[in-house]
This record gives sequence, C-alpha cells and structure tokens, in this order.
Amino acid sequence: MDSTAAPAIHPTAIVDPAARVGADVRIGPYSIVGPDVDLGEGVVLHAHVVVGGRTSIGARTQIFPFASIGLPPQDLKFKGEESRLVIGADNVIREHVTMNPGTEGGGLLTQVGDNCLFMVGSHVAHDCRIGNRVILANNATLAGHVVVEDFAILGGLSAVHQFCRIGRHAMIGGMSAVDQDVIPYGLVMGERAHLNGLNLIGLKRRGYDRAAMRALRAAFDALFEDQGTLAERLAEIAAAHGDVPVVRELVDFVRNDASRGLCHPRPEERSQDRRAGRDSAGDAGDEG
Repeated sequence: MDSTAAPAIHPTAIVDPAARVGADVRIGPYSIVGPDVDLGEGVVLHAHVVVGGRTSIGARTQIFPFASIGLPPQDLKFKGEESRLVIGADNVIREHVTMNPGTEGGGLLTQVGDNCLFMVGSHVAHDCRIGNRVILANNATLAGHVVVEDFAILGGLSAVHQFCRIGRHAMIGGMSAVDQDVIPYGLVMGERAHLNGLNLIGLKRRGYDRAAMRALRAAFDALFEDQGTLAERLAEIAAAHGDVPVVRELVDFVRNDASRGLCHPRPEERSQDRRAGRDSAGDAGDEG
C-alpha cells in the first residue's frame, strides 16, 4: 500500500491549478502558490507564505509565515526574463525571509542547497549561490551574485556585498559588513569586516584533527605575511602544506578568479593574532 498522502491544502490558501504539488505537501492558511511553482514531497508552507515565480522547492523544506519566496528580484535591470529560484531539500526558512530568482546578468538562477537554516528576516538576493548546511542568522543579508559555500555561518544583521565569496566553514560575526572575499575557515567580524583569524571552534566541532588545524594556521600566517607577492606566498604554502586537504582548498580558493579582493586581518593585529593563534590551534582539540 502506498504510504504517501495527497497534499493537504487549507481552504483559505490559493494554489494555482498549474502549480506542481508533491505528495505529503501541507499548505497552510492564507498561503499563495503561483503557477510556475514546484513543491517537492513533504514541503510545508506553514501559513501566510507567498511562493511565486519559477520556483522549485526540494523535499521536506519548511517555510514559515510571511516569507516571500521567488518574487521578482530587487534589481532595476530585471525586465521579466524567465529566471529561476531553486531551493534544495530539508531547509528551514523562517518568518519574513525573502529569496529572489536570478537575472540575465547572473545566469538566470538563484540556487540554495540542502539542510540550510535561514532565520527570521534573512535575505537571499538574485543570482546568489548557497551551498549545503549554511546558516543565515536573523536579518543577515546577501546582495546579488554572492557565493556562500558549505557550512558557512553568517551572524545576525551581517551584510555581504554583491559578488563576494564566502568560503566553506567560514563564520561571519554579527553586524559585520563584508565587502571582500572571505577565505575558507576564516573568522570575520567588524563594522567594515576584517579577518579575525580562523574558525577553529567550528573546525573542531566538525571533526577536523589537530594536525589539519596546525597546517591551516601555518598557511593562514604565511598567506598574510608582508614579504613577497601573493603568488609567491601561495606557491610556498602549497609546497609546504599542499598535501593537507584544508590547505589545498584554501590555496585553490585564493587562486580562483574573483570580482572582489580578499578580506585581510588588520595590520596591527597580525603579530598578536599570529602568536595567540599558534597556541589556540595547538589546543583546539581540547576546547569546550
């Protein structure tokens, strides 16, 4: 016997007959679903949710009241082109979150991965690419064309400038304004965000060992030295630690073409951070 159930649609909801609604979907009171929407199996729209545009939402994703998903982007260049918003599976999208589809200038696609958490009031603008297990805390905001890689965390009220890249496992502190690329595993904070070391606590929680963290710490120190060119420093890092996957990922990230520069530590903090960082990297396996 088929264990799947037909969609449960509240009588006050408005669902266009052309919308594709999967099994076990629940659409709560006063929600609106447009004709070009595809809701995967087990999706839940709790109440007062608006999903429009050419939007696909993956299985078991939950969307909470007053979220606006897939409506036209906030871009004056947008002329109604057939762009899309694709959201993966098992995401939690809380109240008042906004997500917009892509534009012609960004490949006509905004994409969100799986198992992400978007807290109250967070915003994903047109042409963003969000990885898996990303967290945007309350009112975190992404401008257009931003790339956020897997496991990154953006603190409350943080804002990311258009075309920036946020590397894997990076953490952005609350109320930070990010206008340059953030390296994988980086820890960023400040009114005009600066790199404040590495996200060592996050790495420990995700099972990285001390050897990997020591190598990453050494690579971080070398990357932001004052001697030589960036290309020379990257070559030295690759030669010394290129066999360590996290370091290889860091080197590849920096070498990739980018629209923005790199987020750097403040010069006055480098020597102090370098001394403290070596100790913390060595002890990270014992931190609570």
